[in-house]
Amino acid sequence: MTLDEYQKNAITFDIMNDDSKPTSVLDAAYIAKILGLSGEAGEVTDKYKKIIRDKQGIVSAEDKMEIAKELGDVLWYIAVISKYLGVPLEEVAKFNIDKLSSRKSRGKMRGDGDNR
Repeated sequence: MTLDEYQKNAITFDIMNDDSKPTSVLDAAYIAKILGLSGEAGEVTDKYKKIIRDKQGIVSAEDKMEIAKELGDVLWYIAVISKYLGVPLEEVAKFNIDKLSSRKSRGKMRGDGDNR
């Protein structure tokens, strides 16, 4: 499955919106997705915290599966938000790789700022 195929399928599970995209970032569908993305990212972080706190940092097969499920939820929110923005998910991925490649070629992998 390509990222764009995933995005096309993912949007079908968006119960707050029809086939069109919200007209404003103040639309409840947008706001719910932004908050949902933050919440799911927090769930990934929380699972890692508990592995460190309770399991001395040892990640079991079950832990990996649970984290993978949460990462899937993060991916869903990213796919839907980018669809709302009118940006194909594969383009989001390409933008990211291009940005990272540029940073690497310029020796700027470390440091602060989005535009380093």
